Amino acid sequence: MKPSRRVRILVALAASLSVGGAVDAQLEGADRGIPPIDSASTFEVTGVRVDVVAANAEKAREEGWREAQQRGWKALWAKTNGRPLSEAPALTDAALNGMVSAIVVEDEQIGPKRYIATLGVLFDRARTGQLLGVGGVVRRSAPMLVIPVMLTGSSYQSFESRNAWQAAWARFRTGGSPVDYVRPTGSGIDPLLLNVMQTRRPGRGWWRMLLDQYGAADVIVPEVHLRRLYPGGPAIGTFTARHGPDNRVIGQFTLRVENSAALPKLLDEGVRRLDLLYAQALEAGELAPDPSLAVPEAPPVEETAPELPQAVPAATPTPATPMPGAAALASVTIQVATPDAGAVSAAELAVSRVPGVASALTTSLALGGTSVMRVTYAGDPAALAAALQAQGWQVSGSGANLRISRGGGD
Repeated sequence: MKPSRRVRILVALAASLSVGGAVDAQLEGADRGIPPIDSASTFEVTGVRVDVVAANAEKAREEGWREAQQRGWKALWAKTNGRPLSEAPALTDAALNGMVSAIVVEDEQIGPKRYIATLGVLFDRARTGQLLGVGGVVRRSAPMLVIPVMLTGSSYQSFESRNAWQAAWARFRTGGSPVDYVRPTGSGIDPLLLNVMQTRRPGRGWWRMLLDQYGAADVIVPEVHLRRLYPGGPAIGTFTARHGPDNRVIGQFTLRVENSAALPKLLDEGVRRLDLLYAQALEAGELAPDPSLAVPEAPPVEETAPELPQAVPAATPTPATPMPGAAALASVTIQVATPDAGAVSAAELAVSRVPGVASALTTSLALGGTSVMRVTYAGDPAALAAALQAQGWQVSGSGANLRISRGGGD
């Protein structure tokens, strides 16, 4: 059987390393991998300031959250429709309670009778979309593979180990952004394929294979250079928005906090502003996928007239023997319910064990929801469905689009 593309990538990468144990050293250890937050089903409003006085601390906090919902709704309506806050329709507290899915506490101070806080409000997209006039649909860019790079001290980091910059991008809620971010978890072979040196390689052939593996059309590299004046003291971050395999700079800015305890807030604000830069570039037509990254189509095969066979003495016909590995490779999309990270690994393992499966890669991860897996299978997709049913999976769908679940669940 022809080896899968992922296997060929790993073999080529291992051959290119000059130190024999570099691959093992880069893959060993478990302190890597941060699953990104699934925010496709919510609208988010951040930075809502409230200052409320009430009879006691509990009532002050309750009143502060109620006020945050009202302010968050007006801010979301004004942002979506491009109108002033004063024109936002007034909604009752009961209506807002049905639309708000969560309150995110960014910062709060609680006194005996006073509540001061900076809050974020998450609105359910399905319930809020009709009132906003958008029907829950947001125009998105082509899928962009995100490789966050951080320079601190004298070393660069990407997915080699867990770091604060990767965590900031993992907790960023992308539901309201026009940019379709493809955020790897940083586990498995991600540290080998998506490292700092890869962001400096302009070779299109290698980039085409990587983008195909992660289901993306182009790449963006959000970069931050962190400097600390002294341990525990002020921290300065210089943020750079880069795009494409040529590392084209879209924009740059600098932020500062007065102590290292506020570093997560600095990085979260940096992600938010970088998202604005990428959104502005998309609006200006500067975030279109690089045409050189498109997989070139195979040249058409010219059909030639078959040569007439010459007369030969009659002989006993010999049945043709099929060539091994002659089955055509089919690309099958499988949806699977993944309540946790263990369900993702179990599904990938079960599918990869089916004879004829060349590769099984989760291209869209949604913990607590439905993830999407792309499978390369040598044979008829109906045979793949039958093999999964033999393993105890409930299989629905047909052709190249299947949905699997355990115990008859969705």
